[in-house]
Amino acid sequence: QVQLVESGGGLVQAGGSLRLSCAASGIKLSSALMAWFRQAPGKERAFVAAISWGGARTTYADSVKGRFTISRDNAKNMVYLEMNSLQPEDTAVYYCAADQSFGVKQTVNDYSYWGQGTQVTVSS
Repeated sequence: QVQLVESGGGLVQAGGSLRLSCAASGIKLSSALMAWFRQAPGKERAFVAAISWGGARTTYADSVKGRFTISRDNAKNMVYLEMNSLQPEDTAVYYCAADQSFGVKQTVNDYSYWGQGTQVTVSS
């Protein structure tokens, strides 16, 4: 059974930073495409960042480019999202997602496994 557990969310002031973590189990992380999505109140779940199996390829939503960094440690079964220069519009529940497919993908339907999410709130 695949489990993804996010942590690291919280309340931060605008301009601050947070590091989200995703602990994966029940899946061979070295052959899993991993991603972060977010969902703000009243909005659809939206792509944030994705990283390929070995970490060589990453892709980001335009809204977070230059501020967020996705990374992974396959030996530890962990995926991370470093978030800097946070803004109130980054407030959302952040979800870790995984799929045993190749490449980097950006739509919700491309991912088979999801975590429960962690709340990130950025105050102005």
